Amino acid sequence: MKRLLLSICLTLMAAVHAGGIEVYNFDDKAQENVYKELVDELRCLVCQNQNISASNAELAQDMRKKTVQLLKEGKSKGEITEFMSQRYGDFVLYKPPFKASTAVLWIAPFAFFIIAIWLMLRTIRARKQENELSELSDDQVKQAASLLQSNSDKDSKTS
Repeated sequence: MKRLLLSICLTLMAAVHAGGIEVYNFDDKAQENVYKELVDELRCLVCQNQNISASNAELAQDMRKKTVQLLKEGKSKGEITEFMSQRYGDFVLYKPPFKASTAVLWIAPFAFFIIAIWLMLRTIRARKQENELSELSDDQVKQAASLLQSNSDKDSKTS
């Protein structure tokens, strides 16, 4: 009796876990490949750093279902990304288009790079000028040499 109850519980647990797996049937292999590319390129708005293929959020599930629906309607990859972008905003795309609202996303990395190079060059020039200013004059070199010579003469006399 215990074995029967245990096997029923295990079977029900397996059925519950299998219910969360999404299985979609595609007309051909090309359509399936486009689907895989799309779900890897679209960002989950709930998780934000996951694509919709890796996310378990309800919104990601809905986005995957809508992607399949649009593919079965004969929409192209570009049309589907345009639809998702219009519906959820450009944030849903990992590669947002260049336009006024996304210009900062495209320009900021280059601006930070140029600023970093400028700061680095400025620091190098400042250090170079400090080193040039800290060089000893001929009189200072002669004075240091005479001090060293007098110290070595004292050391030799005490030995």
